[in-house]
Amino acid sequence: MIRFYTLLIFFVLLITGCKILDDDDKSITQSINSLNMNLYSSEGQKLLSIKSPYSNYDKEKNIYNLQETKIVLFKNNENQYKIRSNNSTISNNNKLIELTGNVKVETLIKKENILYSNSFTWNIKNSEFLLVGNVKFKNNSLTLSSNKAILNKNSNVIEFFSPVQYKFIDSNSENRYEVNSQNAYYNILTKSVTFRSKDERVRSKIYF
Repeated sequence: MIRFYTLLIFFVLLITGCKILDDDDKSITQSINSLNMNLYSSEGQKLLSIKSPYSNYDKEKNIYNLQETKIVLFKNNENQYKIRSNNSTISNNNKLIELTGNVKVETLIKKENILYSNSFTWNIKNSEFLLVGNVKFKNNSLTLSSNKAILNKNSNVIEFFSPVQYKFIDSNSENRYEVNSQNAYYNILTKSVTFRSKDERVRSKIYF
């Protein structure tokens, strides 16, 4: 009889232990290997594709955490920008994308253009990308640097916030001169830089 009660108590404890594990499993994040995700607009247009060799999904917070992220942004179903970063998160019902660590943005419209930053934030309902921390734009002709910039994917204009450092590079890859400006606007399509001061007057405009 004593042995029977001992086995019964053990069985009850075993069932209780399993239930606790089941409750814990509900809050544990789900690991995902080789994530490949596409996001679409409400009209059915492809907005972006995301790839990550390792990621996890927090069920309670509804957040994806990704490593070694590769993102391709689309406009009218054509590749527009390619982005890489060490880490990223997808939250707010897949509407907010935040990338951190060695962010690299390549403009596929003009492949020689590359934009670097510490972080990149995009609400897919908007047309603007926010880049913060050691922002640097480079191509074969110039370098623009600031701590904050906004890239508008519709107008293809990058706005660099004060203070901005500008360097022109000649054919021998030597810096010919540099300018500090309050604000700078680079148009990817026209390859032009516009400098503006606080009172919105145009200081200078340069084409390449």
